[in-house]
Amino acid sequence: MSRRALITGITGQDGAYLAAFLLEQGYEVAGFVRRSASAEFVGARLKWLGIYDKVKLIDGDILDQASLIRGIRDSQPDEIYNLAAQSFVTSSWRQPHLTGDVTSLGALNVLEAMNLERPGARFYQASSSEMYGLIQQPVQTETTPFYPRSPYAVAKVYAHWITINYRESFGLHASAGILFNHESPLRGIEFVTRKVSDGVARIKLGLADKLKLGNLEAERDWGHAKDYVRAMWLMLQQDQPEDFVIASGRTTSVRAMCEMAFSHVGLNYKDHVEVDPQYFRPAEVDRLIGDPSKAKRLLKWEPTISVEAMISEMVDADIRRHSHGSVYG
Repeated sequence: MSRRALITGITGQDGAYLAAFLLEQGYEVAGFVRRSASAEFVGARLKWLGIYDKVKLIDGDILDQASLIRGIRDSQPDEIYNLAAQSFVTSSWRQPHLTGDVTSLGALNVLEAMNLERPGARFYQASSSEMYGLIQQPVQTETTPFYPRSPYAVAKVYAHWITINYRESFGLHASAGILFNHESPLRGIEFVTRKVSDGVARIKLGLADKLKLGNLEAERDWGHAKDYVRAMWLMLQQDQPEDFVIASGRTTSVRAMCEMAFSHVGLNYKDHVEVDPQYFRPAEVDRLIGDPSKAKRLLKWEPTISVEAMISEMVDADIRRHSHGSVYG
C-alpha cells in the first residue's frame, strides 16, 4: 500500500517540486488549495511539471482550522509537509499582520489539526535562514541564535519554535528544516533571483534595456529547490525527529549572481543593472551562509546543482517563457 503525503503550499515552488519528488517515490499526494480570485493560475507550477492531474487538491486554508482537520481526516496522510506561508520578505513589512497570521499561526493550526486527527503522522515545518537575520556567527548552524530582521523572519521563528514545542510536549514526529535560499524556474517573479533571470531574458530578447535592483552587495547561500525538497523528505525518513540546516555552504552576492546571469547570454551586467533605493529593505540582512554538516552526516544529503547551473536554467526558462508566452517556461 502506497504511503500518503499531504502538503500545504502545494502550488508554490517547493510544494510543486516536493509533490513531483514524492510521486516518483510512489506516494499518493494531496495538497491544500486556498480559493482566491487568481484561481486560474493556482495550478500553473504543477502543470509546468506535468503532475497537475496526478495530485489531489483539497479546499483548505491554514487560517481555517476546520478545513485543515477535515482535510487531514479525509486524506489520512502518513507525512504532512507545512510549506504554506506569506514568504516574500518585502511584503511582510507591507502586510505584517497577514504575514504573522499565515506564517506563524498557520503552522500552529496545522500542528494542532495533526495532533487531533493524525498524531502518528510525521510532520515537516519549513523554517528559514531569514531567522538568523543579523547573524550571530559567521556560518550558521542548527544552534546559532536567531536575530530576525523582518516580520516574515519573526513569524518563521515562532513557527519553528512551536514545531519544537509540539514535538517535545506531545511526542510528535515533527522536524524543521532551516532552509537557506533555494531557487528554480518556478520561483515567484518578486524574488531577486527570478527578477534577475526574467530581466536578463527581457533584455536579451529586446523587450527591455535596464534592470533595477536594490542591494547588490547582499550575500546569500543559494541552492536549487529540487535538491532542497529531497532534504525535506529525508528528514521524515529518520527514526527520530530533528532539525536540520539545509544549505550549500557557499555564499554568492547579488552582484555576482547578476554577472552569472548576464554572462550566460553574452551580456555585461554593468551595462544594464541599476541600483534603485526603493528596493532596499528597512532592516537589511547582509550575509547568510549555512553549515549543512549535520544533514550531510545524518541524512546523507548533498546538493547536486550548482548556483551557476541553477541561474543558467532560470535564464533559459525565462527566455522560453517570453518567447512562447507561457507562465513558467
